Amino acid sequence: MALQHVIGLDHVVVSVRDLDTAAAAWRALGFTVSPRGTHSPHMGSANYTIMFGEDYMELLGVLTPTEHNAAMREWLAGQEGVERAAFTALDAAAGVAELQAMGVAAIGPIAFGRPVELPDGRIAEARFNVMRWPVGLRPGGLRIFACQHLTRENVWVPSLQRHANAASRILRLEMLTADPRAAAAEMAKLIGQTPRQDADGGWVVPTGADRADLVFLDHTILAARHPGISLEGLPAEGAAALVLATSDLTAAARALGVAPGATVAVPAARATGVLLRFLPA
Repeated sequence: MALQHVIGLDHVVVSVRDLDTAAAAWRALGFTVSPRGTHSPHMGSANYTIMFGEDYMELLGVLTPTEHNAAMREWLAGQEGVERAAFTALDAAAGVAELQAMGVAAIGPIAFGRPVELPDGRIAEARFNVMRWPVGLRPGGLRIFACQHLTRENVWVPSLQRHANAASRILRLEMLTADPRAAAAEMAKLIGQTPRQDADGGWVVPTGADRADLVFLDHTILAARHPGISLEGLPAEGAAALVLATSDLTAAARALGVAPGATVAVPAARATGVLLRFLPA
């Protein structure tokens, strides 16, 4: 049964060791990156965002070790890249109750905020309530949570949604795993969706509300989907490829520095641990 208080993919979290270096790397790929924000002290983290129409990417780094970033710090000891995915919570408290009624030991809601520098120079606050699935539940190596936006106008700033590579939305997040079918089934159960199998053997879990899909693949299928792109630096299990829609594939190719007729993508070494691919919107 689909969840009533949690809908669609909201954003993906790219966890990095050096936040400012990561922001520079993504700017070099044609993205407009927000000013740096610092979260509430109990979170111990800071971020940059890359905003699209209904979803976005978050570059996240640790400033101060706290209980709330312990799992992220453990993960960063071995790698960088997409560490987790967030869904949109319509009501975080109700979402926690809904999951607990299903027998899932959901955590939250946790309230926090960060200052936001607006284009006119004013400083506003972005405020959120988040809810989490238990840390130990990581289908295909992906940790999940949900975010309720209390001040959307301070996050989806129009000037931050225009990119030189013409990126417009997240199409799918692809996970490497030894057993795609089992990982997809576990994820689908946690978010109340129904998995389906693609023709090439990959397993797809829709997230709802016309948002991005979560896709579970083995190494052979991932390589076939992204011909000519090195898979070096990707994890044996976990998020491997982020596929974005662009309204101008030529502009995306130009921003990445690749030939327009080729696969418009860059390997993980250029995108802080994740293979980045563009497809026409």
